[in-house]
Amino acid sequence: MALVLLNPHAQGRRAARLVKHIEAWLMANAPDVAFAAPDSLDASLNLLLQQARGTRVVAVGGDGTLNRWLPALLQQHLELGVVPLGSGNDSARAIGVYGQHWQKALVHALKGSCSPMDVGVAKFDAQRVPFLSSFTAGFDSAVGKRALNGPKWLRGLPRYLWATLQELRHIQTWDLKISIHDELRFAGPSLFTSSLNTPTFGSGMPAAPKGHIADGHLDVLHAGEFGGLGALWMLPKLLNGTHLGHPKIQLWPAQDLRIESKQPLPIASDGEYLGTTHALALQVMPQALSVVMKAS
Repeated sequence: MALVLLNPHAQGRRAARLVKHIEAWLMANAPDVAFAAPDSLDASLNLLLQQARGTRVVAVGGDGTLNRWLPALLQQHLELGVVPLGSGNDSARAIGVYGQHWQKALVHALKGSCSPMDVGVAKFDAQRVPFLSSFTAGFDSAVGKRALNGPKWLRGLPRYLWATLQELRHIQTWDLKISIHDELRFAGPSLFTSSLNTPTFGSGMPAAPKGHIADGHLDVLHAGEFGGLGALWMLPKLLNGTHLGHPKIQLWPAQDLRIESKQPLPIASDGEYLGTTHALALQVMPQALSVVMKAS
């Protein structure tokens, strides 16, 4: 059993252009595979919740698409294949299918074998939000919010960099307490604290270069107090993965952690801005999702 599910809103609605092409390809090569491209999130979720346990769902979209569909994928114990068609695609990078042409990615997503992948979950203000790639708090979440309203002609990493430079003009820090496994690790002004399940975030920034999606923990990247010039100086290091030697940058493995903030703290899940909170708890769910990985 398989379902190809396309998000027509992905990549600024560019994904909608593939509907007829994918329909034609499936009709010619895999007529038993169902296909749908609902225009609303509710319709997509309802369709996923109707699938039988073990059904393979090929998601055509990016990190935001996967994030919105993740609760239903987990609830129904569905297999996930990915045709990367988003602005960030950090989940696709981690499973090894980023950059593939949609047709090649579709064939692999339908026929490839599955491997278990960890999933993160954040709890805050009576909400429970699972995530595949990252959950950010602080500066990088504010950047994500700004990127949503950025120039439509910018995509991927250039859009994220544009938003970062804009946010640097209004840079602020938050007074945070960070506890890992109930042990206080940091207290003081912070630029951000990101919890990563994938090695990259922000459209390919190698934030946790040695991270792996099935290592049983999250990688917690914390940046202390930076001014605008200091953060600007750090950005190239984050882009090439040399940021970890800086004394104000820490990377901790964690199966569970808690973040408390004196000020309203902006948060985002897989790049999707969620608003602000004063406290959140994060955990890893080891091997919670079966995903079609690229063969090594």
